[in-house]
Amino acid sequence: MAVASAPQMLTDAQQSALKAALQQVNSLVLGKPQEVRLAFVALLADGHLLIEDLPGLGKTTLAHALAATLGLGFQRVQFTSDLLPADVLGVSVYDAPTRQFQFHPGPVFTNVLLADEINRAPPRTQSALLEAMAEHQVTLDGSTRSLPKPFFVIATQNPADLSGTYPLPDSQLDRFLLRMALGYPNAESERALLTGADRRELIAQVQPLLSADDVLALRRAVDGIHASEALVGYVQALLARSRTHPGVRVGLSPRAGIALLRAARAYALLLGRTHVRPEDVQALFVAVAAHRLVAEAEAADAAALAKSVLFAVAVD
Repeated sequence: MAVASAPQMLTDAQQSALKAALQQVNSLVLGKPQEVRLAFVALLADGHLLIEDLPGLGKTTLAHALAATLGLGFQRVQFTSDLLPADVLGVSVYDAPTRQFQFHPGPVFTNVLLADEINRAPPRTQSALLEAMAEHQVTLDGSTRSLPKPFFVIATQNPADLSGTYPLPDSQLDRFLLRMALGYPNAESERALLTGADRRELIAQVQPLLSADDVLALRRAVDGIHASEALVGYVQALLARSRTHPGVRVGLSPRAGIALLRAARAYALLLGRTHVRPEDVQALFVAVAAHRLVAEAEAADAAALAKSVLFAVAVD
């Protein structure tokens, strides 16, 4: 699937394939079209996704369905209190016959890594993913090893008030392009889940509609989506407001602004446009900004705070 030269629209075949991929994932993760779209945004924007929600709401299903639909390698790691960095990254083992250390790659060497309940692991293991997420590489025993392309982390975490959790530090949170919740399904979707086939069986029957090369090509297409000077000014105004807004102790960094623009470009691409509109930024702002803002009050609702920043800035 070749991508048209920027800033042209995707071809009909490309747009059709992307639409079919979205529909297939939506057929497996019922009643969550916006959340599925956000997962595609994070992937196509070359970012990572954090899903914070209660167990049993479809987080693993979303990750597995996305990987299967896009024909990508998939690994799941259950984060626990005794998980070690080597359990994620890999380890070098001495081989007596060759008298050399042989590297055994960990599950991080895949395309889509599901870090399940990441905040149940201690900080040392959480931070093992930092280099992988930021640089798409792993340094072990003095050697740097590149990760497969594309590389995409979907991490899930339980609400912080549940027992046995270790809050992710700000530096780790900043590596996630988007944070979202799935929430309970609506009544119609829940009934379909209760009476329909097991999601795992359905995913096992899924045929890939795209490939790793297609995903990389779509990422390049995202670079060609135009953001006007006025649009960039709007994003900059949001950043500035976040740093002076009541209730915010630490506002958004320039890197957060870059992330917001990148996500908005991917969002516009999914909607079949060649340019970013303010409503694209508005649709994504809470998912990009809430986990990056540091509130003055420890118990403050980060999403509500992000919304208040968004509502305080007018579109020129």
